[in-house]
Amino acid sequence: MVEAVLTVAAMILIVAGRYLAVSGAFAWLSGRVRPGIYAGQRMARQIRGEIGWSLTAAVIYAVPAGLAVHLWQTRGWTRIYTEPAAYGWWWLPVSVLAYLLVHDTYFYWTHRWMHAPRLFARIHKVHHDSRPPTAWAAMSFHPWESLIGAALIPALTFIIPIHVAALGLVLTVMTFFGVTNHMGWELFPRALVKGTFGKLVITASHHHRHHQDYRCNYGLYFRHWDRLCRTDSGLGDFDAETHAHHGGLPAASRRGSGAAASLAAPDI
Repeated sequence: MVEAVLTVAAMILIVAGRYLAVSGAFAWLSGRVRPGIYAGQRMARQIRGEIGWSLTAAVIYAVPAGLAVHLWQTRGWTRIYTEPAAYGWWWLPVSVLAYLLVHDTYFYWTHRWMHAPRLFARIHKVHHDSRPPTAWAAMSFHPWESLIGAALIPALTFIIPIHVAALGLVLTVMTFFGVTNHMGWELFPRALVKGTFGKLVITASHHHRHHQDYRCNYGLYFRHWDRLCRTDSGLGDFDAETHAHHGGLPAASRRGSGAAASLAAPDI
């Protein structure tokens, strides 16, 4: 029991530290690439809120992750392995893709579900209170939303075999895209975003459209679910976003106090 508590405590420090380091680094980069992008008292208050919600989320995400690590190290109950050739070398990239595809599928449907008006108001609104989102917003979730998302990757380690380094890569991809897709500018070259890569993989331009229009672009890594379910609305416009916001609200919400809530209604 003591070992489990210590492992979970260590994982909390790791997840919180990773968030602060990665989001902090990309926030710094954002300021260099787009000077003043997060300037102003309103943005300062927003960022403080994002950090507070994110650190709470870090604790929630760390608990199932820490328990999975503890059970792997002490009981061998997970399917994490350390010998690279144990399942064949071919399985290393396949396992990473499998985890990302399952995570993307789970995220798409739970994310879309949380845009139902009542659930949005109670759970998902915290994330969309970041208008526009910043590099600090990737984990800015209400605790209920954190609980919905936290258990999936740890649960998969009990089902799908994965090398410990491949699991590290999955977590790196998850962190990288979570942060960069909320920065308020596009990291990847335009040719890549407009080409085959951007047609398959979600980047900041695609996810930012979700934060502009609410009822589209629900995916996490890949665009196939949005395309299959006709919720793909293409790429967002960062400059239009900058001009559209007034007092921290999307342009559509200026028409009335109920407009922002109506934006949250899912088209299902």
